[in-house]
Amino acid sequence: QVQLVESGGGLVQPGGSLRLSCAASGNIGSINTMGWFRQAPGKQRELVASITSSDNPNYVDSVKGRFTLSRDNAKNTVYVFLQMVSLKPEDTAVYYCYTASLTKIYWGQGTQVTVSS
Repeated sequence: QVQLVESGGGLVQPGGSLRLSCAASGNIGSINTMGWFRQAPGKQRELVASITSSDNPNYVDSVKGRFTLSRDNAKNTVYVFLQMVSLKPEDTAVYYCYTASLTKIYWGQGTQVTVSS
């Protein structure tokens, strides 16, 4: 089992910045990929960014150049951070951290990001 704890969402004006954090603990040796999905009201959940232990991050086209994903492997916890700048109203969504092994996906509880003036 892997436990995920997210933080960092909130309300921000267009053009503003936020940093989302996710801490994964438990069976972290099984983790292959980590990242963030988001789901806006009335829309399907979409993959925003992902990273493995050995590759560069991948991003959905709509956030390239504005979002930066990073990963930090500590002794008993793996952290993944999503730095978001130049936020737009269309970035408004619930953001979910996830981890994936070869056989299972774990989800965080979700954190709301609202971009509005």
